[in-house]
Amino acid sequence: MRNAIVQLPDQRTTGERRQVLRAAIRQLERADMYLAAVMFMDIGDRPAERALSQLRADLDALRRHLGEQRVNISN
Repeated sequence: MRNAIVQLPDQRTTGERRQVLRAAIRQLERADMYLAAVMFMDIGDRPAERALSQLRADLDALRRHLGEQRVNISN
């Protein structure tokens, strides 16, 4: 896995591209958990809460996009 990540994108095999996308999706899921923890802290700052909501929405969109890319990779 690590070798696939450090390779240049055009040098990865199809399987390695899938692995890299899967790893990226897992990292986004971790980021989402951290954002949820920060949101749970209820900071009480409206601009911060809006920013957190936007970050979560962006993470969800990126995770969906990467998932679609992983499915669309042809053998």
